[in-house]
Amino acid sequence: MNYHLKRTEREISDPAELALILKNGKFASIAMCYQNEPYIVTLNYGYDQSKDVLYFHNAQDGLKLDFISQNPDVCGTVVEDHGYVMGECEHKYRSVVFRGSMSIVDELEEKKYALRVLIDHLEQDPAAVKKRILKNDDVYENVGITKLEIQSITGKAGQ
Repeated sequence: MNYHLKRTEREISDPAELALILKNGKFASIAMCYQNEPYIVTLNYGYDQSKDVLYFHNAQDGLKLDFISQNPDVCGTVVEDHGYVMGECEHKYRSVVFRGSMSIVDELEEKKYALRVLIDHLEQDPAAVKKRILKNDDVYENVGITKLEIQSITGKAGQ
């Protein structure tokens, strides 16, 4: 299904601006569904613009992974909140809604890549964190990584 914004003046369609919202964000809310049961979870992420992919660090088992293994189709959002405008009944924000396919990353080289993307996205001093945490390949044994390949994205701005 393709829906459109009713207030087209609020639409963000510039790919660079959509990417900037993902670059600036720290948390994504991901909605999934399996056998007509909905589930939503908010996760921090790393954005790889070159691949149009979000990477997530997670446990190696759990409800989210059960849902993904049964139905990889997901929808998510990232919101850049600039606050409520008092007295105007308005809110300043930019947001994106994306749809895509989510999968579990099992291959060691992609896990290494994904953790570097996550650390680069989230940390102010990524080199120090990588040096401290990513010492050898044993680190990745108990690490769970999921990947969301973005297939479509729309944006909206308020105020």
